[in-house]
Amino acid sequence: MEPGSSAAGSRSLQLAETFLSLGWKISFATTAGESLYKADLTSLGITEFRIELNDASFDVFVKELDPDIVIFDRFTTEEQFGWRVARQCPNAQRILDTIDLHCLRTARQTALKENRDFTKADLFNETAKREVAAIYRCDLSLMISTVEMDLLINYFKVDSSLLHYVPFMPAPITEQEVKLLPGFAARRNFVTIGNFLHEPNWDSVLFLKRSVWPLVRKQLPGAELHVYGAYPTQKVFELNAPKEGFMVKGRAEDAGEVMKKARVCLAPLRFGAGIKGKLLDAMLYGTPSVTTPVGAESMHGELPWNGFIANDAEALAQAAVTLYNDQSQWEQASKNGVNIINNFFAASLHSKKLVEVILTTQDNLNQHRLDNFTGAMLMHHTASASKYMALWIEAKNK
Repeated sequence: MEPGSSAAGSRSLQLAETFLSLGWKISFATTAGESLYKADLTSLGITEFRIELNDASFDVFVKELDPDIVIFDRFTTEEQFGWRVARQCPNAQRILDTIDLHCLRTARQTALKENRDFTKADLFNETAKREVAAIYRCDLSLMISTVEMDLLINYFKVDSSLLHYVPFMPAPITEQEVKLLPGFAARRNFVTIGNFLHEPNWDSVLFLKRSVWPLVRKQLPGAELHVYGAYPTQKVFELNAPKEGFMVKGRAEDAGEVMKKARVCLAPLRFGAGIKGKLLDAMLYGTPSVTTPVGAESMHGELPWNGFIANDAEALAQAAVTLYNDQSQWEQASKNGVNIINNFFAASLHSKKLVEVILTTQDNLNQHRLDNFTGAMLMHHTASASKYMALWIEAKNK
C-alpha cells in the first residue's frame, strides 16, 4: 500500500482508516515485497502479513485468521485468492474494491491505438469477462465511479445490490486551510503528476510533450512544465528538455508541496477509467486544472469544474494559457475545486453509507447469496478450475 505512489494506494488507506475508526481489527496481507514507500500500517494498528501466490500456505493462514470480511484489491487478487477464501472461510463476506473498471480502460486504450472513437462494443473484451465474473463472485463490489456503476448495471446487467458507490473520501477543506494556500501571484509554472507504471499517465505525458506543451510554450515562452511521477524509467528521463521548459523531475517526495507551488495542473488523459487522484490533489491544494472528459469523468457531478475540460491539443493548450494568465478565472476555478471536495467527495458524505451497506450485507449474507445465483455458479466453476491450476503450479514448483 503506497499512498504516495498512486491514487489507488491513497484510496486503500482511506478505506482502512474508515474501518479503524469503528474499532475494527484490520489485517493486511500482500504478495508484494518490501517497498521504501509503503505506508507505515503498523503505526496505525494494522497487522501485516506476507502471503504467497499459488501456495496452500494461504489456506492455513486465512483459516486461522478467520476474518468476518475480506476485501480484495482489484479483480486479479480475487481471481487468485477468492476461491480459497470461499472454501476456508465460507461465512466471511467477500468484497471487491475494483479501484477502477479495468475493462473500460482497456477498451478506451484499444480505440485510441486504432485512432477511432470508443464504442460500448469495445467493452466486450477478455478483461471484461474476467472482471465482471469477479464482481459476481463477490458479495459486494466497491465502485469509485458513477459512470462505471451505470455501465455495469445497464450494459453488463449486474444487479445493483452487488455494487456500492464510494469514491475518494478526503477530509473537507476548511476556510482557514483555504486562506493558508498560496494565491495566484505566489505560484509559478505548470505541473503534471502520476505513477509512470500506469499506462494512461505515460500516454498523457507523451501527449503533453509532443502536442500540447509546444503550443503552450509558444504563448508563454518563459513557462515551465514540471513532470512528476513515481517509478520513472530511463525513457521518462529522456523526455527532459530544459530548453523547451519541459522538466522531468521524477518522484515527488511531497505531492502536496509540489501541487500548491504550481499555478496550473495539466492532465490531458486520453484514456483511462475510475477517478483521478492527481485532479483530486489539485483541488485539495487550490490548484486549477486542465483535463479531458476522460480525466474529469465522475469527478464533479453537476458542479462546475475547477478549470477547463477540453479534448484536442489546441483547446487544451489555450485553456492552460487562459488559466495561467487570468487571475479572476484562476481564483474562481480554485474555489470550484474546494466546493467539489466539500460537496461531492468529503468522507462525511460517503463513509457512513459504506459501513451501513457492509453491515447490512453481513446481516443478510445467506439470503444475499441466494439472490445471486450467477455468482454462486461462477464460484463453483472458478473454484474447481483454479484449484487444479494452483495444485499443478504447486507441484511444478516443487
